[in-house]
Amino acid sequence: MALTRQEMDSKIDEHFGYEARDDVEGVLATLAPDVEHDIVGWPTGPARSRDGARGFYETLFSDLSDGKVECRKRLYGENFLVDESVWRGKAPGRPFGLEGRGRPLEFRLLHVIEFRDNGDIGRENVWIDLASIMQQLPQD
Repeated sequence: MALTRQEMDSKIDEHFGYEARDDVEGVLATLAPDVEHDIVGWPTGPARSRDGARGFYETLFSDLSDGKVECRKRLYGENFLVDESVWRGKAPGRPFGLEGRGRPLEFRLLHVIEFRDNGDIGRENVWIDLASIMQQLPQD
């Protein structure tokens, strides 16, 4: 059975809310147990479970802080959505291998999210504007 736009929005907004609070367990609870979690360019490649996705979120939450996601546009299909957003916050750690030094950071994100019939996120594919991050966090 296909989810409505409102149901998909509710789940992805819940997911983003947990991310904004650095709540690893909350984020993982929005994912299906056998989720395909693919952050394009992430060194370990796609993960195939909640536990496999855990390391990404633990690293992300130590590298970035005070993050807010602003949705620019969403496109919908049968049990999937594409979300174009902007992330804004600070980089106290080493986001994507770059020294953050607590500097402010803003970059675009593109999420392709596939949902299971029960509303869980079955696949999360994320594209990050790494060129913009590199411009904002120049390395000496």
